Amino acid sequence: MGVMHEWCRLLAVSVIAIVAAGAPAHAQSGGDPERGEKAFKKCAVCHSVKAGEKKTTGPNLHNLFGRKAASTDDYKFSDAMKKSGVVWDEKAVDAYLLDPKKHIPGTKMVFQGIRDDRERADLIAFLKKAQ
Repeated sequence: MGVMHEWCRLLAVSVIAIVAAGAPAHAQSGGDPERGEKAFKKCAVCHSVKAGEKKTTGPNLHNLFGRKAASTDDYKFSDAMKKSGVVWDEKAVDAYLLDPKKHIPGTKMVFQGIRDDRERADLIAFLKKAQ
C-alpha cells in the first residue's frame, strides 16, 4: 500500500508541474516593469506610452488598460479592431501580444508577437506602470 501511495503522490506532483509550466502569462503574478521597459523598445518603434504624445505608426498606448479597442481618435484603426469589442485588460493584452493576428484577425499590426511568457508579463507590468 505504501508504494502505491508514493506512486500516486509522485503522479500528482508531476501533473501539477506540467499544468503550471503551461500556464499563460496572465496567470503569473507580477512581471517586472523595468525589464518590461527594455522589452518595450521593440514596441516604441510604432507606439508611445506618454500622455498627449501623438501617434507614430501605431496608436498611443497611454491609459491602455480599461480602454475599449479602437476607441481613441489619434489613429485610423482597422475594421477588425473596431469590431473586436475587446476591452484592454491584462488577459486581453497578453493574448494580443502573444499572437496579434490570431487574437484579432484582420488587425493592421504586423508585429509577430512575443512567445516568451515572462517577457509578456514584464511588458504588461511596464504598460500598467506607464498609465
